[in-house]
Amino acid sequence: MSSFSVTEPSKRSKWVAGTLVITYALITMIPLVWILLTGFKSPADAISYPPKVVFDPTLEGYVNLFTTRTRQTQEFLDANPPQNWADDIVRQYDMVIVGPSKFGERFMNSVIIGFGSTFLSIFLGTLAAYAFSRFKVPLKDDLLFFILSTRMMPPVAVAIPIFLMFRNLGLSDTHLGMILLYTGVNISLAVWLLKGFIDEIPREYEEAALIDGYTRFQAFYKVVLPQAATGIASTAIFCLIFAWNEYAFAVLLTSATAQTAPPFIPTIIGVGGLDWPAVAAGATIFLIPVMVFTILMRKHLLRGITFGAVRK
Repeated sequence: MSSFSVTEPSKRSKWVAGTLVITYALITMIPLVWILLTGFKSPADAISYPPKVVFDPTLEGYVNLFTTRTRQTQEFLDANPPQNWADDIVRQYDMVIVGPSKFGERFMNSVIIGFGSTFLSIFLGTLAAYAFSRFKVPLKDDLLFFILSTRMMPPVAVAIPIFLMFRNLGLSDTHLGMILLYTGVNISLAVWLLKGFIDEIPREYEEAALIDGYTRFQAFYKVVLPQAATGIASTAIFCLIFAWNEYAFAVLLTSATAQTAPPFIPTIIGVGGLDWPAVAAGATIFLIPVMVFTILMRKHLLRGITFGAVRK
């Protein structure tokens, strides 16, 4: 009689599951790979039909993304030879590079606003979630529902009131205004997610720390926070993704000083219209920070080992 385990899957089950996971991963990666490849195409190859899979790679999209160009006469071009490889690329359109584009500034705005609002959302959300989880807060259920209700309406429904409020407060087109706005939107998600993780941390750990002479804050900082690291990491990823990709508020409330990359990338204009290779190059670069942050946080995304560690 062959041995059989109800907990260990069979080799066939492992093979089927692995095949499905790999297939799903490959399908979901197709759009990302296509964007990456489009960034190395010429404008003609980017809009060709049928789409070209095999093409001559070029850095024209990245040059157009990071530079500002202007058309010049043939006499000017003959009198001023190309200075580098980027000049050689734009000379084929009778253009010269006159300076950097605004993509670098818009990208840094996204970094400041995205990570700033994520940090503030996690900081405030952790404190609020700990209070709701450990203390007897009056009308706790009503307050939690009110916090969650802020996510029930689409952003466009409150865009005009927020625009008028920001204009009166002088927060329009400012980094502080966008950080506060994204924090207000993300804090409901942070409170609800983190409260669930903190609820799973046994109270006995804190009680033991208090008996050993720790203050409430020391018990929170040295006992609860390390155990809630997996919840904080996963919540931070979700908050960053929202703040990083948000488009509607960024279009309405920013124009120059605090404009982020999402409203800027679709406006990149080339010789004959929208410069698709430059748009794809900008989207590829814009994806990198969130990808790196997620990879750095992936070890914390597993469930905490304290779940069910103490039985009551």
